[in-house]
Amino acid sequence: MIQNLHLHFETMTMLRGLLHSTTFNWASFTSVSSRVALASPSSHSVAFPPSRPASSESSSRCLNKPLSSNDMPRMGGIASFMRLPVQSDTQGLDACFVGVPLDTGTSNRSGARAGPRQIRCESVLLRPFNSKGADPFSCLNVADVGDVRLNMYNLPEACEHIRQRFSEVIQNGCVPLTLGGDHTITYPILQAIKDRHGPVGLVHVDAHSDVSDTMLGAKITHGTPFRRALEEHLIDPHATVQIGLRGTTHTAEGNAWQIRQGFRVVPVEECWYRSLVPLMEEVRTLMGNRPVYLSFDIDAIDPGFCPGTGTPEIGGLTPIQALEVVRGCAGLNLVGCDLVEASVTHRQNTRVAPPYDFEGTTALTAANLLFEMLCVLPGVTAPR
Repeated sequence: MIQNLHLHFETMTMLRGLLHSTTFNWASFTSVSSRVALASPSSHSVAFPPSRPASSESSSRCLNKPLSSNDMPRMGGIASFMRLPVQSDTQGLDACFVGVPLDTGTSNRSGARAGPRQIRCESVLLRPFNSKGADPFSCLNVADVGDVRLNMYNLPEACEHIRQRFSEVIQNGCVPLTLGGDHTITYPILQAIKDRHGPVGLVHVDAHSDVSDTMLGAKITHGTPFRRALEEHLIDPHATVQIGLRGTTHTAEGNAWQIRQGFRVVPVEECWYRSLVPLMEEVRTLMGNRPVYLSFDIDAIDPGFCPGTGTPEIGGLTPIQALEVVRGCAGLNLVGCDLVEASVTHRQNTRVAPPYDFEGTTALTAANLLFEMLCVLPGVTAPR
């Protein structure tokens, strides 16, 4: 009886900690809960999924595993990315998923602030191996470290909050995989990346170049991050590739400015009707061993596939080409990645605003691309 009371008290203490803390580890919870079930009378026992040990390939370390739908139905569990363990810091992690719920820098549709939450919800469909057999969870220790706390009413201040948080995230060598948020967030992330790695190569997949000097007089917006990044030497212009650019422009100059700086620009017309595998071979040759950052704006994909975005442009990439680009980053020295501009509007708000991602396909595509980014990080064994 005393043992049962102690175990029940231990479980309630952990549940109370979940409500008041940003740290939660499903494996630890299920370990305690399983002991409660075993110690309790059979009429009151509850079956919990067992914690999953790391594979034999990484027997020297205990690696986190996503909660399987074979252990817990997809509608259950904590809504972290892939239902991975949640922790507040990156101690012991090789990579992490981190949300930045900010869309104050958008110029058209809002909604990207809800992107991290909805992407996590859709990620419940993902399984631990990609279709090529990559198994990142047997190679890397990964967790979800929650969202950046920021001031959404003051964009420059929010950017400073993001920079500070990412400085903490990467201080132990952890590679951040970021759930955006509008494209403004890439600027302070690159500031933190530079402090650790110096200027980086950039693979930028987008419908827009995001190199405007100002928007309505503002220097910090979702249309200016790579102008600021170049000015502050956060990126190497001669190792910057922009893929999928398209749409109408304010001037006849088009992409001439960034080309003059040394950027490699691949407009969408060069992507139509073809595989992007050869292009990514060129990108890998260009980047060599330098640290590289991958920034993927979901509006690079045609809005027929991903309508839930703030500034949609027709004639975009296909999801197949998006996979080719991300998988083509295998072999690069990736030090960070982001997926931005997934603007989701909850269905219950349809009386106020149109449900841009009405079937959830944009958030689902975003979740898949973020997982594919994890699969190409350094240290992940190439699939056979």
